[in-house]
Amino acid sequence: MTHYLKLIRVNQWVKNLFVFLPLFFSGNLFNIDLLIESFYGFLIFSFVASSIYIINDYVDIEKDKKHPEKKNRPLASGKISKQNAFILFLVLLVLTCFLLWTFGTLQVAILVGIYFLMNIAYSFKLKQVAILDVMIIAFGFLLRVFVGGYMTGILVSDWTILLVFDLALILALGKRRGELINADLQGVTRKSLDGYNLNFLNSALAITCTVAVICYMMFILSPETQSKFHHYIIYTFVFVFAAVLRYLQQTFVYAKTESPTKLIFKDHFIQLLIVMWGISYVLLIYFNNGK
Repeated sequence: MTHYLKLIRVNQWVKNLFVFLPLFFSGNLFNIDLLIESFYGFLIFSFVASSIYIINDYVDIEKDKKHPEKKNRPLASGKISKQNAFILFLVLLVLTCFLLWTFGTLQVAILVGIYFLMNIAYSFKLKQVAILDVMIIAFGFLLRVFVGGYMTGILVSDWTILLVFDLALILALGKRRGELINADLQGVTRKSLDGYNLNFLNSALAITCTVAVICYMMFILSPETQSKFHHYIIYTFVFVFAAVLRYLQQTFVYAKTESPTKLIFKDHFIQLLIVMWGISYVLLIYFNNGK
């Protein structure tokens, strides 16, 4: 069972928590009905994303066998057969379709279909196209947020779209940088890294991090945000600044960003900042009686 859970990458399901963002920022997190709808959206995206991971591992079996870490993946190591992996892939697709038919909407089905087809193309070819590959990853996070919005009927704000896309782009660029460094250390070349070098990725990360900080400052200083939450929201910039600096430190100093998910799970400082940022918003959105 452990190998099957590893194959569908359950640890990556943390990315699908972006489905809950519209609910959280709208102040409806404690609305049980909407929370359940968001949870269905979370399951839909988790199952379809896991089906993509199977396809990706299947396509990269031979490459993964030569990688010092990826050679231990269930398919590359032979712990799960191709036939069983394909059966699991079909099961996940059936579960996704069932949830879409039972709980989803037409808009959600279209968004999930776009995500599926886009990532199939990514697995077979587009991940080898520099810049487009990271843009696809970032757009995938946006689709998660849109699914959360359509599942609950909550409008996704322009600020949310901009910030989520930029944040996801930062993570994708950081991952590519880590992969590039590891490939250089191992003395191997990877088609997926053609079109990248360290100087370019360093510059791209600096630009996207700067954009993220500026956008967040504009967001918390906007009259709409000030009136919706509280002027105390300005102080949340501390957590965002610190998180960005910590991420850059992990990227440039320690080169630990090949897997952003692992970084989030292992870096206690970033975890603390995320928790404190989240608590601040919970207090401002749900327990603020003096706006």
